[in-house]
Amino acid sequence: MKGIVPRELANRDVEDAIEHYLVEATTKAALGFVDELEKAYNHIARHPSSGSPRYAHQLGLADLRFWRLGRYPYLIFYVEREEHIDVWRVLHEQRDIPAWMNEV
Repeated sequence: MKGIVPRELANRDVEDAIEHYLVEATTKAALGFVDELEKAYNHIARHPSSGSPRYAHQLGLADLRFWRLGRYPYLIFYVEREEHIDVWRVLHEQRDIPAWMNEV
């Protein structure tokens, strides 16, 4: 199992999502998001090739994959490295995904 190494932007995305759920919903919803994120990270660490390469061609990043959080509308974008999983972003699925490349 490879370790998960989120980039600074991915950590910021997660903090923003948690803040959103705390303000717009409930503490329970925010904690549920964290639980789903941990489950997704564990899955990716065990099975990195199971993520979809759907955006890889569109964004010109051959190794880019994404995995959707179970009950939350967020996508984890990552690249499998030899020694770890490099998590680039954790974005709401309604976001303009190609536009996030300008922020990386």
